[in-house]
Amino acid sequence: MTRQQLFEIIKERKSFLCVGLDSDIRKLPKHLIEQEDDPVFAFNRAIIDATADVCVAYKPNLAFYESGGLAGWRSYERTIRYLHEHYLTHFIIADAKRGDIGNTSQMYARSFFEEQRVDAVTVAPYMGEDSVSPFLGYEGKWVVMLALTSNKGSMDFQLCEDREGERLFEKVLRTSLKWGNEENMMYVVGATRGSLFEDVRRIVPHHFLLVPGVGAQGGSLEEVCRYGMNDNCGLLVNSSRGIIFADSTERFTDVAREKAREFQQQMETILRERNLL
Repeated sequence: MTRQQLFEIIKERKSFLCVGLDSDIRKLPKHLIEQEDDPVFAFNRAIIDATADVCVAYKPNLAFYESGGLAGWRSYERTIRYLHEHYLTHFIIADAKRGDIGNTSQMYARSFFEEQRVDAVTVAPYMGEDSVSPFLGYEGKWVVMLALTSNKGSMDFQLCEDREGERLFEKVLRTSLKWGNEENMMYVVGATRGSLFEDVRRIVPHHFLLVPGVGAQGGSLEEVCRYGMNDNCGLLVNSSRGIIFADSTERFTDVAREKAREFQQQMETILRERNLL
């Protein structure tokens, strides 16, 4: 999927919402655990069907599937297959946070882009260019590079300054511009970073940003858009727990849809205010 195609889908659905499929089996509705042979896949399928028309992307977090061993991986594969079969225009992000030496990264890239056929994968840049470049060799596929995250521990490294006053996340952004471009590289920037989006945008004004942390983690959608939106929207705002685990009864799909719809309506208003619709 190209950058322009993604923007067209955003305009069509009047939404830049990404639904995070952090499907923790311990939090699934009880009736799915009791009735389904594969409750994680049944849960994902129901969430996808309930939210597909108000979002543009899905982001399964692989930790929640890998923790279940072979059964968990099967649930993940069935989820990806279901999206391919029923929701071809939705952008699929494998939230894997890979990043290793070049030959290992080549195998990761082959797995995600050739076998699973997802659109994007999250990648950690700490090991440098040769750990990232194998993911950039696939036309129409995207690297989503960790840049400025929401977690408390991000303060340990990401905001450290060198002697010239350049912070590490800024170094990551500037250096990575030599590896990829706005057609194959996005960046993770946490929603709780507020006005720091301005600093990010000074370096990468045209790239898409994947923004976790709105909702359960306390990030503000309005603030993210004020500082981070560009002329092609340039944002995929993710919400996971705030949508998928908003209810644990047999009404969980109705409530998930209500929560996703609330996000979509806010996003439509912002897109119209920015004259992007």
